[in-house]
Amino acid sequence: MTEPPELTGHALIASYVRTLDGSPGVYRMLDAEARVLYVGKARNLKARVSNYARPSGHSGRIARMIHETRSMMFLTTRTETEALLLEQNLIKQLKPVYNVLLRDDKSFPNILIAKDHPFPQIRKHRGKRTGRGSYFGPFASAGAVNRTLNQLQKVFLLRSCADSSFNNRTRPCLLYQIKRCSGPCVDLISPEDYQTLVSDAERFLSGKTSHIQADLARQMQEASEAMEFERAAALRDRIRALTAVQQGQGINPRGVEEADVIALHLEKGQACVQVFFIRANQSWGNKDFYPRTGSGAEEGEILEAFLAQFYDDKPPPRQILLSHPIDNEDLIHELLSARAGRNVELRVPQRGEKAELVENALRNAKESLGRKMSESAAQSRLLDGLAEAFDLDEAPKRIEIYDNSHIQGAHAVGAMVVAGPEGWLKNQYRKFTIKTAPGDDFGMMKEVLTRRFERLLKEDPGRVTEAWPDLLLIDGGAGQISAVAEVLAELGVDDVPFVGVAKGVDRDLGREEFHRPGARPFALRHNDPVLYFIQRLRDEAHRFAIGTHRAARAKATTSTPLDEVPGIGAARKRALLQHFGSAKAVTRAGLADLMAVPGISQAMAETVYNFFHTGS
Repeated sequence: MTEPPELTGHALIASYVRTLDGSPGVYRMLDAEARVLYVGKARNLKARVSNYARPSGHSGRIARMIHETRSMMFLTTRTETEALLLEQNLIKQLKPVYNVLLRDDKSFPNILIAKDHPFPQIRKHRGKRTGRGSYFGPFASAGAVNRTLNQLQKVFLLRSCADSSFNNRTRPCLLYQIKRCSGPCVDLISPEDYQTLVSDAERFLSGKTSHIQADLARQMQEASEAMEFERAAALRDRIRALTAVQQGQGINPRGVEEADVIALHLEKGQACVQVFFIRANQSWGNKDFYPRTGSGAEEGEILEAFLAQFYDDKPPPRQILLSHPIDNEDLIHELLSARAGRNVELRVPQRGEKAELVENALRNAKESLGRKMSESAAQSRLLDGLAEAFDLDEAPKRIEIYDNSHIQGAHAVGAMVVAGPEGWLKNQYRKFTIKTAPGDDFGMMKEVLTRRFERLLKEDPGRVTEAWPDLLLIDGGAGQISAVAEVLAELGVDDVPFVGVAKGVDRDLGREEFHRPGARPFALRHNDPVLYFIQRLRDEAHRFAIGTHRAARAKATTSTPLDEVPGIGAARKRALLQHFGSAKAVTRAGLADLMAVPGISQAMAETVYNFFHTGS
């Protein structure tokens, strides 16, 4: 007796439909190896999944997905909005091949006027808006924030120093001397006048600029008439700085106070989404994104997925201007409005200034995608050349480059950078604080590779994700290669090729030697483009390692004995330093003195006192 054939594709999906009801929820489509092909949401699971059971009428992308499906999973939710949230979380976690995926989801910097001090501080802020103060942003890049902050300091003279520096100054710093701070740390400005500067800065960042410029011009005229020429010159410089800020924003739409302009260009299965941030009637920069298109999704689906993922950890603006209609506008509107705590308007403008903003963003998206595709073609040729140079079976899709950095064993760190067909994968970079063998270059490389591959074997033993490398490049020669070979052999990883990149004769650039296990060292032609490519890979790893080492060294320089006290976080550390003036004074303080510090309870005071006095 023969067994009935296993159900696949349409027939398999139809068998699931009979078990479903009309509840909202999320469905997953899996292949023969139980890998998730697609995650979808539905207002009505039975109706949505029934569409896949039809034998025809599907796009090529959906037809391929149905053909590869061997099983399905379902989760019901109370509402379609909950289904959307669950869908986006699963997409980020599972990265299914047929879903649209936003790969660059980093946070954007803001300007913060922090108000946890009598004299508020102005600074760059990235991350959640948890601190007390006024936030303005987002800005497209740290560079855009830094340029704006630089000009704002000239105009409004707000302090940028840390509270600990502010509280311990006895004379004004260099920023006061070059007229970028009003000197509140040494009482060179009254609290009332400083608060006026803060209010002016907040008005400017909110788009209310006209009265500020007029007021500065009036003050300059009065100072000139009173023959206070030095003060008049300082006010003139502040007006120029204010004008520079306004002109530096580029696009300054009169009729759009707050919006994100989001435009999509799709070409040959690749997509670029351009986002312009409009705040206070000014452009605060733009950023391009290259989402994975889920093997051929259309514009509406790509934009819908982009919006749901992009605003997952960012507050949406009051208005979002789009280049294309999205498939489920009501659902996305409900989701973004809930996240913002107010109404968020979605529009596809057809005429007027808003349409011009979208057209400008669309033009930028098209140009950016053209450059990206050109770079990808060049990158593909280099990867092919790399495969030929190192006798690889095919061009690598993920290259991991490793380097170490230390000074005589101090603050030793390891670094891993990652590159692929689309260039640097910076969200995949990793830092390693060396624990076992600082100063021993071979031992450090062993530790880094051991930690990296032990984690890979634990998290993805079946190698179903894209986290496994196709090639390792190691900064070093035969000794480093032996260390890497030993680690991989111990872990049972025998199919990941690795190459050592060593300085050649006289350590000259361009004379690098390449080391592989069991083979003689060899070099590439001096003018070979693949050699230049390898140099760029190695130099990026070196840059990242040096930066990581410097950050560790700087952190150690600013650390204090208070960092080792259990229960002492940033706020309590700040309170103690402000009260006593230095960490040494805290270590010598009596129990009663510690209890007098605001925010330090009796139990915490006893903890601090016992930490520094027990056994002494």
